[in-house]
Amino acid sequence: MAEVTLRARVRRKLYRHPAGARVVLEGIDLVLGAKEIVALVGPSGCGKTTLLRIIAGLDADFEGELVWGGGVAPRIGVVFQEPRLLPWRSVWRNLTLVLPPGEADEADRLLRALGLWHVREMFPTELSLGMARRVAIARAFAIVPALLLLDEPFVSLDAASAETSRGILLTAWRQRPTAAVLVTHDLTEAVML
Repeated sequence: MAEVTLRARVRRKLYRHPAGARVVLEGIDLVLGAKEIVALVGPSGCGKTTLLRIIAGLDADFEGELVWGGGVAPRIGVVFQEPRLLPWRSVWRNLTLVLPPGEADEADRLLRALGLWHVREMFPTELSLGMARRVAIARAFAIVPALLLLDEPFVSLDAASAETSRGILLTAWRQRPTAAVLVTHDLTEAVML
């Protein structure tokens, strides 16, 4: 394996509620190398998304540690289960929002490279779910992440849309390989990526 980008050790993660606490993760030791893609496959409710949220820094309430190569958390791109595009901003403006001032050319490059140029002036409410998911993938790559977290990015898409979206993800990844963690229920998808 190449240099280690991340070592995630989660001794225990609990969800507390009035009736008590429930252990959702225990004994996790994930090592991720640079430019390596790791898939987390399992049934609903087994803690896959929770682990992604911990890695993303969105959930710090756990016993364990995240050890980053280089000592500090890298730039992380996240593709959530829902596209989470801002509805009042065009596709192009959703991408440029995550870019530093003066780097709008990167949004143009990504939209062209990923076959999304023709929808650049559309708003999220005008897009199909599949198209919105592809824009969310482009947005995650726009920041040039060292780590990409993908939380069921193709869930609820028909087979053709999911295949197209996987192709767009692989195209973007080949242009800028990065370490990635993919959460999925689909074993075929996990092997493919």
